[in-house]
Amino acid sequence: MSWERLRVFAAVTEHVSITAAAEALHLTRPAVSQHVRKLEREIDCRLVEPDGRGIRLTAAGHVLAAAARTASTAVRDAERDLADFHEQLIGPLRVGAVPSALRSFVHDALRALTGQHPRVSPSVRDGEVIELIPALRAGRLDAVVLESWTSLPARMPPGVALTELLAEDVRLAVPDGHPLAQRPAVHLGELRGQRWASSPPGTEAHEALVQTLRAHSIDAEVPYCATDYATQLSAVAAGLAVALIPRIARTPCPPGVRHVPCTPALTRSIAVATAENASAPAVEFVAELRRGTRDR
Repeated sequence: MSWERLRVFAAVTEHVSITAAAEALHLTRPAVSQHVRKLEREIDCRLVEPDGRGIRLTAAGHVLAAAARTASTAVRDAERDLADFHEQLIGPLRVGAVPSALRSFVHDALRALTGQHPRVSPSVRDGEVIELIPALRAGRLDAVVLESWTSLPARMPPGVALTELLAEDVRLAVPDGHPLAQRPAVHLGELRGQRWASSPPGTEAHEALVQTLRAHSIDAEVPYCATDYATQLSAVAAGLAVALIPRIARTPCPPGVRHVPCTPALTRSIAVATAENASAPAVEFVAELRRGTRDR
């Protein structure tokens, strides 16, 4: 059965008239009749029979009519979706992000994107570069919002494009009563003997802390490990540790914490990684992120 003959038969069953179907399809009446006869020969069944001056469906005609209408509806929906595709984005958008970026601006970008393109279906998971980039390369994610530190720049594997979104200063978070709390700035070489709160080993933030202190001949002691900066700040507020906190992660901050500038200055960049052949929703998501972080 060819689709064209099924399409014609669907119109015949809808109008229960060869003439009306021909008018609806912008075909001649003989052309419609010929399609129906060829379809009957293909399936070796009578589909219509005379009924006075009109026609009626046979039992086989009723069976095929349901399938023809279903097929016709599916094709019309596909044609509509493809027509919409040029005007509006459609499809899934699977995003991975470090928690501080997720909380600060990723959700806002997704709200703006889905407001303009309601047929995009986003999903989000938080995590670290060490797990999110492999998921991106494997096709399980469409975009990854990640961090890159002064002492540990992010390096992307082949086939992954990186777009920088913002750069921010990193400060030393200390408890109010800490000897360094009232200093206008703290040299990194003065941080020997501190107990640290940081992200778990293997994460970008943890390895950046280790590399930063190692550059000043200091071995980092990190007894408090938490992925989320808010939890790290809680340990600082309790007087248990100090921490390196980027600007967007300093809010909200619990009482009893001071943020002291470091020398040499530390920075963290936030970027978004996508496959080089990224989907249209992923490309527009990157554009929305850039608009949302332009003034940060």
